[in-house]
Amino acid sequence: MGLSLLLLGCGPAPQTDFLVGTDVTGSSINGQFTLTDHMGRLRHLDDFKGKLVAVFFGYTRCPDVCPTTMMSLASAMKLLGDKSRDVQVLFITVDPERDTQEILAQYVPSFHPDFLGLVGTPAQLKEAARNYRAVYRKQATEDGDSYTMDHSAGVYVFDREGKIRAFLRHDQTPAELAHDITHFY
Repeated sequence: MGLSLLLLGCGPAPQTDFLVGTDVTGSSINGQFTLTDHMGRLRHLDDFKGKLVAVFFGYTRCPDVCPTTMMSLASAMKLLGDKSRDVQVLFITVDPERDTQEILAQYVPSFHPDFLGLVGTPAQLKEAARNYRAVYRKQATEDGDSYTMDHSAGVYVFDREGKIRAFLRHDQTPAELAHDITHFY
């Protein structure tokens, strides 16, 4: 037993700076998009070089995951304090049929004034989702009068150079999100 304790002391130091989410550095996710923000400006991922970027795909009529994730991201920004100025959160709607620029202008800033909502044509959304390897699908409600959207639920984190670094689960706590977003600070 004494030998095993001695050998443990000779091993590498335990890593204390870990990601709660998944490190996807070097993956083929390129994060490119051509979408319009909720203020009417055409945007691309490159517009945000120099900042850490957190991207979330969702829709405004989502009953649970989307508002919860957006609230958690807003709480994470609060935890970051002044460092939050170096982070841009982007909400890409998977429901451009209902989520107009005007709807996004009301919804997205209600979580945090610096968050941006992005919308595009169905073709633009399809290309953006392909670049993120995100999925989405319209799902008719039981009564057939409306629909919901099934979609990927997670936060993609890009470093200041626009390179993908992490994929964070939608259910991470605000503290975990803040930690992981700034992991590549």
